Amino acid sequence: MENIPYDKRSGKIWFNGSNVDWSQAQVHLLSHGLHYASCVFEGIRVYEGEVFKLSEHTERLFHSAKRMGMKVPYSTDEINKSTKEIVKLQKTLNGYVRPIIWRGSEMMAISAQKNKINVAIATWEWGSYFDPKLKLEGIRLNISSWRRPSPDSVPWDTKASGLYMICTLSKHEAEAKGYVDSLMLDHEGNIAEATGANIFFKNNIGELHTPIPDSFLDGITRRCIIEIAKSKGIKVIERKIKPEDMSNFVGCFLTGTAAEVTPVACIDKYNFKVCDVITDLADSYQGLVRRKKNAA
Repeated sequence: MENIPYDKRSGKIWFNGSNVDWSQAQVHLLSHGLHYASCVFEGIRVYEGEVFKLSEHTERLFHSAKRMGMKVPYSTDEINKSTKEIVKLQKTLNGYVRPIIWRGSEMMAISAQKNKINVAIATWEWGSYFDPKLKLEGIRLNISSWRRPSPDSVPWDTKASGLYMICTLSKHEAEAKGYVDSLMLDHEGNIAEATGANIFFKNNIGELHTPIPDSFLDGITRRCIIEIAKSKGIKVIERKIKPEDMSNFVGCFLTGTAAEVTPVACIDKYNFKVCDVITDLADSYQGLVRRKKNAA
């Protein structure tokens, strides 16, 4: 299934209030969302048939839409209900959900006040974002030549599609050089995040250090890991981190809905160990996301 192009798959997609055939969930070429990136989305995981942190993701989706000046024609309750229904209809057991909101084709220029706000929800089976073997050994990152924009220049606290183009460029650049992903710095040259995941570092006394999310998303998985770490008595420090500070850390890992908890073996010239603290946090996270099903 993973090798089938996404426009060739089968089943149903929730599209503006109805479950339509996968092949019929189409957008016109002259869509404002395509031309001007007036589009927001979410990425949500399904574990053993249960949607993880659905309410939190839907709330962030609506926040993103509001920041982009889009009034969603459905309530959060309707989107939550429709998400659960499409997951059940598609029989997604362990997979991904992609809700998306975009402006349509009524106007084609910078202004878009009269454009219809469209909403769709798709889901599919999906495994590990990174190769499972690499997740055990730790993945390799370079440092991107692109930086996260200044927070006064973009709606940085949203999952808006236009913000991800430099992530695609960064990841392509990394892969071309033999790396798996790329570390992005912020507009001031501090460590920000990977292309689609937040980042944590561990020092030699067991503390976790992570960048302050003031120009990039404070990920839902990031917050989960901070809660888990604190419950284990691990001190978590949110601060500005310079690239050269990486020489003071012995461990590193990424967090995200797709990445889950992924150890990092190296970033450019800086090497890290996949230590017990990281593997324990990864195991605890898996225990959390599968808790409801296991308890049933």
